[in-house]
Amino acid sequence: MKIDGGCHCGYITYEAEIDPANVGVFHCTDCQQLTGSAFTTFVYAGKESFRLLGGKPKLYVKTGESGAKRAQAFCPQCGSRIYASAAVPEPERFNLRVGTIRQRRELRPKTQLWCRSALDWVMDLGSVKQVLRDS
Repeated sequence: MKIDGGCHCGYITYEAEIDPANVGVFHCTDCQQLTGSAFTTFVYAGKESFRLLGGKPKLYVKTGESGAKRAQAFCPQCGSRIYASAAVPEPERFNLRVGTIRQRRELRPKTQLWCRSALDWVMDLGSVKQVLRDS
């Protein structure tokens, strides 16, 4: 599936070819802190299909609990997280942040990872009151 997206302010734009079966949710504590939320929703894109069209992200390298170094790519202007990758000059794949993808409504997660770190209430959002518009 061909996708395109970018950061909140529009400085960074990109396109990629992805497999919607590779959409997932990370519940790790690093993702919770990096998003300021309960989890990260991602989809893999191989290096051959991911292309930055505009802007240059700022990279922050984080050493995970496993010891692996991960590059977190942010917009230097608005702070939107664009992707994570191995902290090497030519990563093999990019974990694109679904919230930055224009076609995000079509990308339903198929896998949840690091569930031992998931916040208890995340697995039961169906019981939370829903408001469809601001009142």
